[in-house]
Amino acid sequence: MAAPLSGCVNSLQSSISLLGSSISILDSGVNDFPRLAKVLHTTRHFELLPESHLQAAQASLLASITPELSSLLNRVETHLDKLARREQALIAKYELQEGRLSSNRNSGAGPSKSRSAQSRGQLGRVEGSYGSDEDDEEEDELEQGREQLRLKQMRQKKERLSYAVERLTLQAQQKERQLRMSMAAQ
Repeated sequence: MAAPLSGCVNSLQSSISLLGSSISILDSGVNDFPRLAKVLHTTRHFELLPESHLQAAQASLLASITPELSSLLNRVETHLDKLARREQALIAKYELQEGRLSSNRNSGAGPSKSRSAQSRGQLGRVEGSYGSDEDDEEEDELEQGREQLRLKQMRQKKERLSYAVERLTLQAQQKERQLRMSMAAQ
């Protein structure tokens, strides 16, 4: 009985040695598997998209940016309009102040001259009270001086009134511009 079992034992031992050598071969082949998996693993640095996806993304980005951009542009335009109106108001105010200053300069020089003319006329009356022909001539001169003074005062008054009219027309034009700007903004 031992003879037939010895053949089974031998065949079992040869199977075990064959399995051992197969395991060692597989072990050496599988041993490098994690490194190979890492090497063979592909990473996409750039993802390729179809053109339709790209166009859809551009359209959605444009749709989200357009309203915001238009509101910002409207705000900039209204701010620029306000600045333009303010600039015009400052220019008008400057012109108004400049006109007032020139009017004050002109009227400031006028009264001093008229006062000196009046004082000269009074001196003429006092000095000229002694002679009748000289009195008539001096009275004529005094009358001419008064006429010239009145004429000068009337010219100054005319300048002041024309300046006031000009100022009022400028203010009216400015208010019309502001009204047009506000109507256009609405």
